[in-house]
Amino acid sequence: MADSSTIVALNIGSQRISAAVFETSKYGDLILKGYTAETIVADPAFEASREVQVQVAIKNIVERLNIEKAKVRYSISAQAVFMRFVKLPAIQDENLEQLVTFEARQHVPFPLSEVVWDYELIEGSKEKEAVIVAIKSDELEKINDIVNLSGLSTAEVDVAPMALYNSYRSAYGVSDDAVLIVDIGAKTSSLIYVEGKRFFTRSVLIGGSSISSAIAKEYRVPFGEAEHQKIHNGLVALGGGHTDTLDESIAALAMVIRNALTRLASDITRTTNYYRSQHNGSAPKKVLLAGGGANLPYTLEFLEEKLGLPVEFFNPLTNLAFTVDPEILQQEAHMMGELVGLGLRGVGKSSINIDLVPFAVEQKREAERRKPFLIAAAAILVAGFGVWALLAQLAAADAENEKQSMSDVRDKLAPDAKKIKALLKKEDSSNEYATAYTDIQEDHVYWYNLINEVREAFASDSVWLTELSPIYGYNPIPPKDGPVPPISPAQQVIPRNFANNAAVAASLIATPPVVEEKSQDKEKPKDKDKQKAEPKYVANAIMVRGFWRDNPRSQNVVSDLLKNLRDNSTVFKFTVKEGKTRGGNNHSDTKEIQLSDEQLLKPSAAGGEDDLGFPFELILPLAEPVAVK
Repeated sequence: MADSSTIVALNIGSQRISAAVFETSKYGDLILKGYTAETIVADPAFEASREVQVQVAIKNIVERLNIEKAKVRYSISAQAVFMRFVKLPAIQDENLEQLVTFEARQHVPFPLSEVVWDYELIEGSKEKEAVIVAIKSDELEKINDIVNLSGLSTAEVDVAPMALYNSYRSAYGVSDDAVLIVDIGAKTSSLIYVEGKRFFTRSVLIGGSSISSAIAKEYRVPFGEAEHQKIHNGLVALGGGHTDTLDESIAALAMVIRNALTRLASDITRTTNYYRSQHNGSAPKKVLLAGGGANLPYTLEFLEEKLGLPVEFFNPLTNLAFTVDPEILQQEAHMMGELVGLGLRGVGKSSINIDLVPFAVEQKREAERRKPFLIAAAAILVAGFGVWALLAQLAAADAENEKQSMSDVRDKLAPDAKKIKALLKKEDSSNEYATAYTDIQEDHVYWYNLINEVREAFASDSVWLTELSPIYGYNPIPPKDGPVPPISPAQQVIPRNFANNAAVAASLIATPPVVEEKSQDKEKPKDKDKQKAEPKYVANAIMVRGFWRDNPRSQNVVSDLLKNLRDNSTVFKFTVKEGKTRGGNNHSDTKEIQLSDEQLLKPSAAGGEDDLGFPFELILPLAEPVAVK
């Protein structure tokens, strides 16, 4: 759990969820103490399960950073909000709130009673100018519920472009030359124009998903395959015969990506013209590139070519101390601007302070504001209690009558109390169903990620997979001093129809793979039906079978593809602990052993020259065991 002195920042993007933990130095500066990120599925086909994916990702981040129950400042993407820059007449400050509220009613496309909104005056503008930000109340509540259900409480809610601007001001200071920050996200790109202390931002509907959709349309492949090709083989084609030296397929893919990014360059030009004509801004002299969409090779050079301006990667960590691995920060610094901006909010060093307050958070804040008055009232109550005690002795008869009257009221309300208890019991039952549904959704996402990792690692025209089965009780290290050899993996494959087979289900109760539900309340045992635990297996490995065909690497091609999984997997674990643990102070002689290919890969059976393929079998240990019901 995070200390009260730490600042926790969370950036909820369309595809990437990231978080950082900051502490403050004795001079009030930020120190980056922890950082991690998770990527969720960006495929439009999985949009219905996006909320579950975001919640699972945030839970994973909370566990890795050990920040459960911490107060978090989080930002939401620009596409989720309505944002408008408005010019205000020169009036006295006491009338400013009324004027901005009037402008909000004119520009926000929903009744103000249905939205959460905030505003901020823009510094450095020749005319009085404000930015108004609004979001539908129910949409904000959904996002806030996801954050709170992940074990966090809400301190402030910001918007990504504002947080990015704050981090720019901290890292680069104030410059008279106009600068353009291009933050390429998954679904949208935010364009932030900074000129002195003044800024302007607008979002365009072009991002990493647009590129993947263009690839999917051009090659007529699913979105997931297009995303895979973009990440592993994609780059941006440049002018001047840049693709002449590339492989033909890579060059064709690079041209598709270039055409998709050309739309972004065109929108940047149009937005710059709008900023100059409608907001009296200046043309930018330099471009800073941020966001996960900037990771494609040659994106920076492409924008330099199209915009005719110097382009460099945005670095928000210039003035920050940190204890995080420098190699990670070097690779991902340009994607951390929102987190740094949120951290600056925690130490009061931000230039723009937009706070979209959910209703539940506003109630808590109001309670905190009333606390001093409640304490004073309690003090008065204690003083008056002495007087009341004296008077109570003189009014014993009246008190007895009042007691009888209250007993009558209690008896009258007893039927309603019984109904309320029944409704509360029904609510508990509904919560159980909801929890079960959430667990199923999390398992769905888990197996999807597992299959996706295997598919990406074994993407080869020399290998194809035919079977993927869960295994329980798998032990890759044979016992050294036990007489019983380990069970062969083939005997441990979970049968496909085990849940429908009464005999199998009965046999599971006496075998190690069974997990039985135990009541936590020893004084109140559960009903007989609830005491019967649903039999289920706990899989700790996956068996993969397939074939390889003749190729220059022969059967070694399987080992080559297995290496891809070793290097990139988050689902599988290729080390095991071996040794003994002694009692007392938990001394341990165990050590981590790296599993070799020979322990995981079953040799191919011999085949003839006319065979079209040769079988192979892999056992892949899971990083965390998973129940298979």
